[in-house]
Parts: sequence; structure tokens; C-alpha cells
Amino acid sequence: MDLELTEAQRGARDIARRFARERLERVGVEVDRTHVFPAAAIAELGKLGMLGVFIPEEYGGAGLDNVAYALVLEELSVECASTGVIVSAHASLGSWPILGTGSAEQKRRYLPKMATGEALGCFALTEPQAGSDAAGQKTRAVLDGDTYVVNGTKNFITNGPEAGICILFVMTAPDQGHQGISALIVETATPGFAVTRIEEKMGINGSHSAQLAFTDMRVPRENLLMKEGDGFKIAMKTLDGGRIGIAAQAIGIARASLEASLKYAQERKAFGRPIASNQAIQWKLADMAVEIDAARLLTLQAATLKDAGRPCTKYSAMAKLFAAETAMKSATEAVQIHGGYGYTKEFKVERYFRDAKITEIYEGTSEIQRLVISSQVLRGQ
Repeated sequence: MDLELTEAQRGARDIARRFARERLERVGVEVDRTHVFPAAAIAELGKLGMLGVFIPEEYGGAGLDNVAYALVLEELSVECASTGVIVSAHASLGSWPILGTGSAEQKRRYLPKMATGEALGCFALTEPQAGSDAAGQKTRAVLDGDTYVVNGTKNFITNGPEAGICILFVMTAPDQGHQGISALIVETATPGFAVTRIEEKMGINGSHSAQLAFTDMRVPRENLLMKEGDGFKIAMKTLDGGRIGIAAQAIGIARASLEASLKYAQERKAFGRPIASNQAIQWKLADMAVEIDAARLLTLQAATLKDAGRPCTKYSAMAKLFAAETAMKSATEAVQIHGGYGYTKEFKVERYFRDAKITEIYEGTSEIQRLVISSQVLRGQ
């Protein structure tokens, strides 16, 4: 892996950093308080090309790579983790399945809308009884002429209430287990598609997680991704890239925790001197800095492998696992460094603490990441 960023990668990072500092600092505070989706900020990111970073220019995207994408997500998440995951779910989970597995016609039809943010994307895999067990799907799609008739329920779907395009996983052959899962591109304006609940959550409150219901919803057969039975394979490949996005989000949260802690430790005085002069505080700051850099290197390594078309399952799982645990640890230490103030809403570190936890859960829990990594290691990969 070349550790030197290209001019295009640095440019994308710098645009995202400037936007985050100028626009998202206030947005991050506001959406956490109001639980309102940051629609204006997302629309602006669409105009800047940040919603289609890795989508080719022929489809209206920026035509950059996954390294640039990871850098963009990190910068956005420093100021607003909600915005970070909205972009990640849209790009990694909503757009990539079409880009990576769709037909030429599917790409032509949907990617230009997604690159600009005209249509936001979501990824509907998880169900009430099928979380980590992705093969336990119950949502059913029955072919009737040239359309699939879909019935079922999905849970915890990021961007569900706002999405225009949904990548939906269904059972087309229930007796075949994971080999009976298929993937459909669904336009959410389709009759029978409904948002039945928006979850009240601990953190990332500007990003809405919803329960979706499908009642006799008809989806054209031409919206099938690849062929029947390929859905599980599509989901796993998609999550390889999605975990890179969540790792980048986690790094952003961890970085925000460190930056806030550095500032506070140099300003806050105890016993007549800044608390940054205390070795106990210095060691916390040192550990945070080391782990954040290590998490970033793992994430960029996974992104580099994906860009090269090489297998990245192990490294994306490693990146997601380590970055998520780094975010949680850094946010915890940030609250501790701030003392009593860290437990109040006067300082942002309590939000970082709440936002960090979900990175250890969605797109595969830390326990699932360890299973993925160990299976790869045991196979010598």
C-alpha cells in the first residue's frame, strides 16, 4: 500500500474537511438535539459530489476511489457522525450493489440519481429474527408473470424513511437456505412499501433507522440484481465495502474525541496547572492517538485492496472491528478526561460516547467481525 495520498484523494479529503468545519459542526449539535434528518446538508454534499465519490463520471459521480471515500467519511464524521453514516449507507450499501453487480441498464437508470443525491439509497437485509444470522430471511418474493410480489418486514434500516432506492433482500426459494436469497432494486414510491416505525436511539440521532413493511408490493423482474439465489453473495460483498465506511465513521468519532480532549486538557487546570501536565492524562492521549492512526491505516489498507479488485473481506472486518473499538475507547476516555463536565451536554464528548457505541454493532457486530477474521485466518487467507 502506498501511504502517500494522490492529489485527487487529498482534494476530496480537504473539501470534506472544509465542509464539515463550516457546515456540520452546528448540524451535528442540532440533529442530536432534535432528531431531525439533515436534509439541507445532504443536498449540499450531493452538489459537491460527496454522495457519489466512487461512482464513475459516466454515471454522474466524482470518479474517485474507495480511499478517497474513506477519507471523506472520516472528515464528515468528526463533526457529525449522523451525516457520516447517512452518506455511508447511501454509498456503500445503496449505490455499490448496483455499481458492482447491476446490469448496464440498471446502472444507467439508477446511478446518476444516486450520485447527485436526487435519490438516497438504503440496504434492507436485517429482519426482526434475522440480524447477525443474515441467512434467516423471511421476506418472501414470488414471481408472478414479469413481477415479483413481495411480502415481509425489515428492521433497523438506515435511511429507510428518506430513501428513494432500496436494495432489498428476499427469499425466492425458501427451501434452499442462503442460496435461496435474491436481491431486488426497489423504488420506495412503489405501492406496498411502507415505513412502519422509526426507532428512538441512543445516538446518531440525525440518521433515521426504520422498520420497513412490504405488502403485496410488485417489483419488476428486470430489477433483480444478477440472478435468483445470488442475494447472499451480493450482501456479503456489499458489507465488505460497507465495513470500510463504518470504520471511517468510527475513526471520525475517535478523532473528535481526541481533539476535544487535547483542547480541554490544556485549558482545564487542577492544583494550579493544566491537567495535560499529568502523566495519567498524557498516557490516555497517547493511546488515543496511536490507536486512531492504526485504525486509519487498517481502513485505508482495506480500501486500497478494494480499489485494486483484490479480496478485502479480512481487512475490512479488521478495520471495522479495530476502528469501532477505538471509537468506543476514545470516547470513553474523552468523557473521563472531562470529568463531571464530560457527563453533561455542555461538552460534545457525551455525544461522541453515545454515537460511538453503534459502530460496534451495525454492519456486523464486533463478535461477527472476529468470526469473519478467524475464518479467513484459519483458511490461510
